[in-house]
Amino acid sequence: MKLYLTPHACSLAVDIVARELAVALALEWVDVRAKKLRDGSDYYGVNPKGQVPTLQLDDGEFLTEGPVIVQYLADGQPGNALLPPAGTMARYRVLEWLNFVGTELHKGFTPLFRPTTPQEYREIARQNLATRFKWLDGELAAQPYLTGAAFTVADAYCYTILMWSKLHDIDLAPWPNLAAYVARVAARPSVQAAEEAERQAKAA
Repeated sequence: MKLYLTPHACSLAVDIVARELAVALALEWVDVRAKKLRDGSDYYGVNPKGQVPTLQLDDGEFLTEGPVIVQYLADGQPGNALLPPAGTMARYRVLEWLNFVGTELHKGFTPLFRPTTPQEYREIARQNLATRFKWLDGELAAQPYLTGAAFTVADAYCYTILMWSKLHDIDLAPWPNLAAYVARVAARPSVQAAEEAERQAKAA
């Protein structure tokens, strides 16, 4: 399988999950702004949405949307700890977190990435994120990961989005449990390997 991705994007979560599962993916780096692959071809030919991640399956079919892709990868490796079995409440808890990250954190950062966002609204976006960070800090006060003791696909996604705080000079120090969570996830070999791949891609 092949993963289309770009540095500092939510595609990092998919790469982390694949490495946690020991699923080998070919990495195809995308210039998302230009919508071009490194060979100069049009990325819209791969994903008409023009966004990453996109996973190309072995049969040539394409799958998009990070939260869906991580579920697909985990379901392909039965018995793993990243995603509980279908039909269990434990799985729904992971899906609950995936949805929270996607709607409250991921989308919460969106105005900060847009150069046309007025400064007044940037401050509102930061305040909204701070409210979410405070709540998340409380949730992490008594457990190492989002659903408890086990690292899941939701943690890979959450960590990826929280790393955007560095891009926008948001200090997580006011939320010590959240800051410790980020450090804990960052220490995982899968995360270190995925982030090193991003550094190499940027340097190439």
